[in-house]
Amino acid sequence: MLDTASHPITARWPAQFPDRIQLYSFPTPNGVKASIMLEETGLPYEAHRVTLSESDVKSPEFLSLNPNNKIPAIIDPNGPDGESIGLFESGAILIYLAEKSGKFLGQTKADKYRVIQWVMFQMGGIGPMFGQLGYFHKFAGSEIEDPRPRERYVNEAKRLLNVLNQQLEGQVWIAGDYSIADIAIAPWLRGLEFYNAHDLVGWEDHANLVAYLDRFLERPAVQKGLVTPPRD
Repeated sequence: MLDTASHPITARWPAQFPDRIQLYSFPTPNGVKASIMLEETGLPYEAHRVTLSESDVKSPEFLSLNPNNKIPAIIDPNGPDGESIGLFESGAILIYLAEKSGKFLGQTKADKYRVIQWVMFQMGGIGPMFGQLGYFHKFAGSEIEDPRPRERYVNEAKRLLNVLNQQLEGQVWIAGDYSIADIAIAPWLRGLEFYNAHDLVGWEDHANLVAYLDRFLERPAVQKGLVTPPRD
């Protein structure tokens, strides 16, 4: 059984409250999924700031919990069957916390899978494509003279935005009621501003999405989760 108090990660990030869920994260679009979900559910947790520097995410302590060296990751000392569990991958963490809390995964089994399909849509589409868009538009990839990589990700981002905008026609949240689909998707929509990509993808042309993101950002749990753990 995984023991929170003696887990190797605690040598670098000690647990003050080892009986609570331990969150190891940083406020990126992926990182805040976990902190927002924890705030929304009200599950007791303790947040640890793990920066994106190699000295943190590639440290032996962090790799002992997530061999893929990406945030977020969690340890739940009160996991399934009363045993501790460690998890990485933000989508898996969202599903786990939804099932643990009984919240934000729909009311029926059919609802559950409708929600999960949109979580997968984010994990397989929005996250990777928006991330590449940011790389080729704002970061090191912007120095590449060949315009084709940037155009590819701009066009795919526009396509994905259109899918979401259409899905929101006549409804408030992505999968009906507020759910982990929204917690997965909305932080990445917010990230387009960080990438200075609003004009590039025609953000203002997606009226349903603009209103949707505003609704999401008005939620108190979202506001707290977006700054947990703090950047510095």
